[in-house]
Amino acid sequence: MKKISCFIISLATAGLLFSCSGKKEMREANYQVVPLPAEITTENGTPFTLSKATKIVFPQENEKMQRNAQFLAAYLEISTGIKPEITTTAPQKNAVILALDAVNENPEAYRIEVNENTITITGSSEAGVFYGIQTLRKATPVGENISVMYPQVIINDQPRFGYRGMMLDVARHFEPADFVKKYIDMLALHNINRFHWHLTDDQGWRIEIKKFPKLTEIGAFRKETVIGKNTGKYDGKPHGGFYTQDEISDIVKYAEERYITIIPEIDLPGHMLSALAAYPELGCTGGPYEVAKEWGVFEDVLCPGKEATFEFLEGVLSEVMELFPSKYIHIGGDECPKVRWEKCPDCQRRIKELGLKDDSKHTAEHYLQSYVTARIEKFLNDHGRNIIGWDEILEGELAPNATVMSWRGMEGGILAAQMNHDVIMTPTSYCYFDYYQTQDIENEPLSIGGYVPIEKVYSFEPVPEVLTPEQKKHILGPQANLWTEYIKTPEHVEYMVMPRIAALCEVQWLQPEKKNYEEFLKRLPRLLALYDKLGYHYATHVFDIQAKLMPNFETNALNVELSTIDDAPIYYTLNGEEPTTSSTLYEGSFTIKGDAEIKAVAIRENGKNSKIFHEKVKVSKSTFKPIVLLTQPAPNYAFSGPGMLVDGLFGKSSNYKTGRWMGFQNEDLIAVIDMLEPTGISKAEIRNAVVTGDWVFDASEITIASSNNDSVFTTVKSEKYIDAKMENWSDVVTHTLTFDPVTARYFKVTVKPSIIPAWHPGKGNRAFIFVDEIVLD
Repeated sequence: MKKISCFIISLATAGLLFSCSGKKEMREANYQVVPLPAEITTENGTPFTLSKATKIVFPQENEKMQRNAQFLAAYLEISTGIKPEITTTAPQKNAVILALDAVNENPEAYRIEVNENTITITGSSEAGVFYGIQTLRKATPVGENISVMYPQVIINDQPRFGYRGMMLDVARHFEPADFVKKYIDMLALHNINRFHWHLTDDQGWRIEIKKFPKLTEIGAFRKETVIGKNTGKYDGKPHGGFYTQDEISDIVKYAEERYITIIPEIDLPGHMLSALAAYPELGCTGGPYEVAKEWGVFEDVLCPGKEATFEFLEGVLSEVMELFPSKYIHIGGDECPKVRWEKCPDCQRRIKELGLKDDSKHTAEHYLQSYVTARIEKFLNDHGRNIIGWDEILEGELAPNATVMSWRGMEGGILAAQMNHDVIMTPTSYCYFDYYQTQDIENEPLSIGGYVPIEKVYSFEPVPEVLTPEQKKHILGPQANLWTEYIKTPEHVEYMVMPRIAALCEVQWLQPEKKNYEEFLKRLPRLLALYDKLGYHYATHVFDIQAKLMPNFETNALNVELSTIDDAPIYYTLNGEEPTTSSTLYEGSFTIKGDAEIKAVAIRENGKNSKIFHEKVKVSKSTFKPIVLLTQPAPNYAFSGPGMLVDGLFGKSSNYKTGRWMGFQNEDLIAVIDMLEPTGISKAEIRNAVVTGDWVFDASEITIASSNNDSVFTTVKSEKYIDAKMENWSDVVTHTLTFDPVTARYFKVTVKPSIIPAWHPGKGNRAFIFVDEIVLD
């Protein structure tokens, strides 16, 4: 790359030349955008040139198309500095023409035709035209004082899913109305058409309800907020806020103009402490209650034994329906403990009146929640609306017309589709954007935990193969969620969402056979250039070194592959020294057989170097040896398979979702390691990740056994462990077992989970155990 002295090339716009003299530079549009259109057919001929003389033409007396034209003019001005005039009179040339026609039956389909004189965007509806505008916008290069050539092309495109969602929680941390509009603009840029707005929770009530003014007078504010992850320490700062009904009406209109439907969520009957603080008579105990200052699931919930509770809910939802024209109203239904109901005379009377009883599947209290859901659904159905609920609404009897939002995995969605209910897929493992997006969490803002990198989002397939063709039709589409317990500012919201939302939008828009992660990464920098222009705060991990560290059991070594999105040169060391251009240049994969401390950096001419990649490899006698699991890990926590237990790589924290920890719950971890030849061993080391708040506990027992024939094993050492703590905690626990030297070819390692103790909400259940490495020396 040539060095240009009069400007700095930003990372995302590398390769674009800016004028030093102020004279317009000519750039070429690139139709390889995000999301990728279904069909792009390039044509020979003179390109269309965008200039100050270009006009945008829209049909007369069509307010939506006029607004589309205004959007396009504004978008082009942001990207190029040129703001075309909009008109209803088409000139003979140099025009961008917006038109409506039956492109196909999909109302969001569009067609773009570019020739020398015109660009024509034709949509099946005004929404289809809007998505065509987004494609043209993203195809347009970003710069200052530039003209643009658009090569001749025909683009035909339509989305895979009619429901393309993104959620924002404003209950945990309130965000101002202006930022909510900015968030809607972010969704529009990514062709998302549903905004799930989580407006109420234990920590705050954010929507004005005129019939119940105390909801915002009291329920919208908490005295202070817990520091960190329920540490018991608080910041001493009041937090709160709410949206007036006028503000909400304005935001709803703003979204509609961008063809986005807002789906409000009023979570019930649980997650209602903010409402109970305002109206304590709606609880089972009568209070007093307080707007929650910390995070979690709380036992105080609405009392369904009182008729006043339903009068309250119907009053709230009546005003919600007046504000939101959405077909769907989200009623939550998740994480509702039944503890108060079990002892509440009003609830028990209601259970008796309804004839609800325990059975082999659920308790009577579970069926009481089903009654609440069904009653609220009927009320909303009578007003022409339908409900969405989290997959907990499957526990008991599913309301007749309910749509299920499956978040605890895909299983709830599969079950609902098999019951002929509509489903929105939003599993935590792919779609929770409050999870960390890198394993290097020490250098990240505080997050709730988990691990959902951009490549994981991109790999999501929302329609399970196990469903029949008819059942698959019930999968309305995928959605990602952003919960804000640890996300306080608009900038942090943007950072957690982007660029993962770009991967999400391709999952939502493209047919699965069109998806290609490597090609997506090549297209992504042009979108990031637009992020820069719009002033968005986004994560830049895609520009860091991507490493594949794979144990090779044939060579008994670790294979290391390094890469970058832009093929920037990589320099590395294996002794822990900081890498520079004087270090070893990466020229292809290499292997490691002994202890090493890898450090690598991508060095770019523009000075935008990557973060330093850092990984320690610790080799023991068991490392890179063949391993067989005799038990099955939990389905979501098998990751790369048994080899990860002897790859010399360790979890960097107790975050058990990074792919470094293998998880077991319903079975012990039992593994047999083949040392390949008789080997003397006198020590074993097992590490457990512990996050008791997530039902992840320390091991209860570890046993080491040896054999020379892989069939008859003799116990070498066994130790039992007791967790004496009486409160939630998290850490990495290392267990070291020493014993007299034993020489054998095969070693069997058994790690038993704990039974959750009585102080914990999961008492009596079998806990998870997570192990990162089995070290034998």
